[in-house]
Amino acid sequence: MFDKLKKAFGGSSEPEAPKVEEKVEAAPVETKAPAEEPKAASAKPRIGYIHLSGCTGDAMSLTENYDILSTVLTDMVDIVYGQTLVDLWEMPEMDLCLIEGSVCLQDEHSVHELLEAREKSGLIAAFGSCAITGCFTTFARGGQQAQPKHESFLPINSLVKVDLALPGCPVAPEMIAKAVVALCEGDLDYLKPAMDWAACDKGCGCDVLTNIIRQGLCTGCGTCALACPTRAMGFSEGRPSCDRDRCIKCGSCYMMCPRSWLPESRIKKETGL
Repeated sequence: MFDKLKKAFGGSSEPEAPKVEEKVEAAPVETKAPAEEPKAASAKPRIGYIHLSGCTGDAMSLTENYDILSTVLTDMVDIVYGQTLVDLWEMPEMDLCLIEGSVCLQDEHSVHELLEAREKSGLIAAFGSCAITGCFTTFARGGQQAQPKHESFLPINSLVKVDLALPGCPVAPEMIAKAVVALCEGDLDYLKPAMDWAACDKGCGCDVLTNIIRQGLCTGCGTCALACPTRAMGFSEGRPSCDRDRCIKCGSCYMMCPRSWLPESRIKKETGL
């Protein structure tokens, strides 16, 4: 994975720099101007943003909280694609592509854009709960006035390989900034949970009840209730309870639970269980 990160964020372009300089010396008139462009492109990771089926809350976290993300977005990366952020319709090559929203199988444009993003991106990040688990879009069964034929919504990992996931409904601005910085620096220790989340298929409070509480792992810390955007997770006698009528299956409660990612195999090995 480290080699993939290094390659995706310009690590493979460093050996080519001396060759460009040699060409400049041999033919300074013809190659002097274009020789500076590869250096500018490789200096910053190229970030893309795609919005599929969702409420755009994750994009608001990315753009409206600019006081937190200003250094990251202006000094550390180049946003090269995103119909709401960049005036560019043709998809370029990207080092990292943030994909918000689930994919509608009846929307041919969205399916094509997702598949094209996988081909042109070094890394794909499921950006927010709808992209990771489907979230509230999984309740759609067609009949909407604007697009009545749109009835099948899936998380993006059902169609393409996802490298990492940033959970939340919406994703916290601090998480976006720290994840991008970690990617730029190749900090795999910090990114390990995000890479694990990419394979997570737990999307509701019932998963917390089944896999955490009933297994005797819950400590009553309250993290699941604090992470729930709809207040579906409550507490009864020091243990979480789930209101299914409020739950939108965003997966925030399960992903944020500190006991949901215990390395069971290592624990059993060390304790002899």
